[in-house]
Amino acid sequence: MRRFVALAVLMALPLVGTVVVRAAADIPAWAYAIAPPPPPPTPGAPPPVNPAVADTSLKSLPGTTKQFTRAQIGGREGGPADWFPEDHPTMPPVVAMGRMPVTTACSLCHYPNGKGRQENSSVSGLPASYILQQLNDFRNDLRKSAEPRKANTARMAQIAKSMTPEEMKQSADYFAAIKWTPWVRVVETNTVPKMKSNGGIWVPLEGAEAGKEPIGVRIIETPENPEYMEILRNPRSGIIAYVPTGSVKKGEALVKTGGNGRTIECGACHGADLLGMGPVPGIAGRSASMLARQLYDMQVGARNGEWTQLMKPVVAKLTNEDLVNIVAYVASRPVNGTANSTK
Repeated sequence: MRRFVALAVLMALPLVGTVVVRAAADIPAWAYAIAPPPPPPTPGAPPPVNPAVADTSLKSLPGTTKQFTRAQIGGREGGPADWFPEDHPTMPPVVAMGRMPVTTACSLCHYPNGKGRQENSSVSGLPASYILQQLNDFRNDLRKSAEPRKANTARMAQIAKSMTPEEMKQSADYFAAIKWTPWVRVVETNTVPKMKSNGGIWVPLEGAEAGKEPIGVRIIETPENPEYMEILRNPRSGIIAYVPTGSVKKGEALVKTGGNGRTIECGACHGADLLGMGPVPGIAGRSASMLARQLYDMQVGARNGEWTQLMKPVVAKLTNEDLVNIVAYVASRPVNGTANSTK
C-alpha cells in the first residue's frame, strides 16, 4: 500500500512550470567521463597494438585459483571471465555468454554479480519489473544519453533491440535475485587526484602528471584499484567517490525535505531508507556518477520512459550543484547497516 500512496502523491503534484534550460556547456562532464579523441596517427607508423590482445599471460586475483588471459577476461574467447562463480547464482546464457555478434554478455559490463562499473549501471537488487522496463525503454529509443559521445548507452540500445523477450526476462530475474551490497565508498574532500578518463573510468594520472587539484563542484569516482577494475574486471573491487566537503549534509536536506520546493523528497517513492519500494528501484549506495547521469538525462529529455514521467517534476529545477549534493548523499547511504562515507 505504501508504494501506491507514494506514487499517488507524486502523480498528484503539479508539473513544475519553470524547467531549467540547460546549455550544452552545462552538462556535468564529470559524470560522463568522456575521454578526448586520440591524436591522429603518424603517417607511415604501424597501427597501434591492442594490449588486451597482445598480452597472452595468465592473470590472477586474490581469493581465487582461477587464471585468465586478457582476451578471456574481455570476452574475446567465449564468455567473459567469471572469477568468483560462488558469489552469484548460475548465470543464464544471455548473462554468461550473450549471443554474438550483437547481444554482448550482460556479465561483461555489469559483472556476473550485477555491480557494474561507474561508466555503466549497477543492476543487482533492482526489481525485475524495473529492469524489464529499462530494457524496453532502450529497445524503443526512450532511453538515451544527453552526452552523444557516450557510446555504451547507444550500444545498450543495440543489445536491447537484439534480445528476445525470454532473454530479457531471464536477465531481469537473474540480477533482481542478487542482493545489493556495498560497492561505493564516499570520501568528502577539498582536493582530488588529477585524473584521466580511460573508457569512461576516471583513473589517477601517474609520473610527472600526477598531483592534486581542487574538486570544485563535481564528484570524481575512481576504482579502489585501477588495475583490478580496468584490466582484470575484478567484481569484488569497488569504487571511491570523491565528493566536495559538506556535500553529503547539503544533499541530505534536499533528499529528505525537497529543499523548500526545489525538488521532492526522494523517500516518497524510493522508501525512507532509499532501498526501494515495490517496483521503484533502490538508489542507496549506488554509483554517484551513474545516478547523476540519470537525473540529468531525465531533466533534459534524453530519457523518456514510463517511470521517467514521474521523475520530471523531481528533477526540473535541479542545478549542477544540487546534482552533486543529492548523489553524494544517496551514494553514502548504507545498504546493510553500515554507512558508505568517510571524511
